[in-house]
Amino acid sequence: MNKIKLTPQIKEKIIDSLRDYFQEERSEDLSHLGADLMLDFILKEVGPMIYNQALIDVHEMMESKIEDIFLLELDDDYKY
Repeated sequence: MNKIKLTPQIKEKIIDSLRDYFQEERSEDLSHLGADLMLDFILKEVGPMIYNQALIDVHEMMESKIEDIFLLELDDDYKY
């Protein structure tokens, strides 16, 4: 799998969220660099698992939708 890539804007939002979380939940100051390194770790170690689960979820949803298409099938009187 390719490395998970984020736009600079999304990356900054996540870094800000990590820093806010550490401040609010742990009363710790997390530096920008610390949050950036943590995000890199999460993307490398946890990201692929989340990504793969998302693919499984989408696959299951798509299979369900494809099965729904067959419910639209006309009865035998309309087949050629």
